[in-house]
Amino acid sequence: MEIQQLYYFKIVATLQHMTQAAEKLSISQPALSKSIANIEQELGVPLFDRQGRSIFLNRYGVLFLESVDIILAEHSKVMQEFAEITKPGFGEVSFGFIHTLGMEVVPELMAQTSKKYPNMQFTLTQSASLRLLKLLEDGDIDLCLSQKIESKLLEIDWVELWTEELFVIVPENHPLAEREFIKLIEIKDDPFISIKRGNSLRQMVDTLFQSVGTTTNTTFSAEEMHTVAGFVGSGLGVSLIPNVKGLDQFNVKKIRVSEPACYRKIGLSWVKSRYLSPAANDFKNFLIESLLHEQQGK
Repeated sequence: MEIQQLYYFKIVATLQHMTQAAEKLSISQPALSKSIANIEQELGVPLFDRQGRSIFLNRYGVLFLESVDIILAEHSKVMQEFAEITKPGFGEVSFGFIHTLGMEVVPELMAQTSKKYPNMQFTLTQSASLRLLKLLEDGDIDLCLSQKIESKLLEIDWVELWTEELFVIVPENHPLAEREFIKLIEIKDDPFISIKRGNSLRQMVDTLFQSVGTTTNTTFSAEEMHTVAGFVGSGLGVSLIPNVKGLDQFNVKKIRVSEPACYRKIGLSWVKSRYLSPAANDFKNFLIESLLHEQQGK
C-alpha cells in the first residue's frame, strides 16, 4: 500500500463520489476505482457501500480513514522536516575534532560558520583520534578535524589543511630553559609527561623519539594538553606538544626542536562512500576553503 493510494482513498472518502474524486485528482475514473479496489483487497474488507452510482463510507471505511489521516499527517510532517534539512544553509552537522583544537581553532571556526550559515545546527564531539575514527566509521559524526586517520573498515577521504609545530616544554628552572633550539635526544633521560595512549599525538611523539633511537621516559600520562603543561610547570618532567592556547600561563619554557623536524599535519576526514547531507557538504567545503585560504595568506 503506497502513500499515493492512501491519498486517493482520502479524497474519495471526503467527496464520496468517484467521478468528482477522479476529476480532482486528475486521473481516470477506472484508474481510481482500481486503486481503491486494491486497497480493499489488501485489507480484506470493503470500505464503501455502493448504491448505484453513489458510494458511502461504511464502518470499515470510517475506521480506516482515521488511520489514513494520521499516516498522511505524519508523512506530510516528515516531508516538511526533510525539506528544511536539505534546504541550502539549513540542517544539522555532526562534527568531531581532537582535544587541542577545542581551545581556539574550533571556537573560531564555529564563529565564522555561524555568520555564513546562521541556520545550521551542530553537534560537536571533542575526543581522541581513535574514538573519532570509531564515531566516523559508525556514522555518528559526518566530519572529523584531526591528524590523518586510517580505517581498516572504510575508505576515508582526508584533506590536509595546515601544519603545526611541536615544541619541547620544560620547567622554567630546567637546565635547557634558556635554549632557543635543542635536539630531541637531549631530553631522552628526563621524566616525560605524555598524552594518553589512543591519541594520535601520543603515537607521533613516540615515533619521533624512535626516529632518534630512543624512547620517552614516561612518568605521567594525561588526557589534556593543559594538564601536561601543569605537570611540567610543577617540575615533574618535560613534554613535546603543540603551541596550545594558554600555554604561557604555566611555569614552562617553550623550546623549538632542530632535529628531527617536529611538525604534525591537521586535516579534515570523512567517509568517502557515505552520503553527506547538503549541510554537511556545505560545511566541509567551507572548512576546506577558509582554512586553506588562511594558511596561504600566512
